[in-house]
Amino acid sequence: MSRMAIDMNSDLGEGFGAWSMGDDSAVLASVSSANVACGYHAGDPSIMRKTVKLCADRGVAVGAHVSYPDLAGFGRRNMACSPDEVYDCCLYQIGALDAFCGAQGVKLQHVKPHGALYNQAAKERRLADAVARAVRDAGGGLILMGLAGSEFGPAADEAGVRFASEAFADRAYLKDGSLMPRSREGAVIHNAALAARRVVRMATQGIVTADDGTDVRFRPDTICLHGDTAEAVEMAAAVRRALESAGVEVKPLREVPL
Repeated sequence: MSRMAIDMNSDLGEGFGAWSMGDDSAVLASVSSANVACGYHAGDPSIMRKTVKLCADRGVAVGAHVSYPDLAGFGRRNMACSPDEVYDCCLYQIGALDAFCGAQGVKLQHVKPHGALYNQAAKERRLADAVARAVRDAGGGLILMGLAGSEFGPAADEAGVRFASEAFADRAYLKDGSLMPRSREGAVIHNAALAARRVVRMATQGIVTADDGTDVRFRPDTICLHGDTAEAVEMAAAVRRALESAGVEVKPLREVPL
């Protein structure tokens, strides 16, 4: 199985107030889509505006990186939110970022949950349904981006929204196709060359090797590189070079066949 085109995305705009995180400008040189924090796990109105403008200037597509309301925990702590609460939180954040996109003359492309919301909804259909409904009701033909082989796919189908299957360059996988918890050693990959080799195999063969040595099969439409790691800039550049050398074109998600 070979994909001739794939999206590369990164989580950006994750500072807050006087605190910054990552080198967004440098990462944008390599990716084709950006997931911009909407103020619930990171980001604030000024950072949202500046990040959207940076994406617009670089020709990088913009997505809303929606989260549980957990600024102190960077959105990585599980919360006992009802589906209605998840829907409301997602719709609120999408609307806020969409306003900044409109002010910059760009169209919001997609929505990607962050952290604990991403991981919980990937396994709990009722939460995935809530996210998918928010994506649909926000309008504009937004794409839902979520973990390959998870509950996000069926939820998107039921809600009538397009789904983009996501894989990770810098995260280890378990044999069930879920991400290894960050609390475990080896969960985050720091070697850029290793990450690049893994991504090429994902894109061209649809395979990633899990922590126990078994092969996990999926069909990624987009590859995520986290913008908050020390190796983010180097890794993004290495992955893009490797993909293009393998004959895989990197394009914004809206230009990738889903």
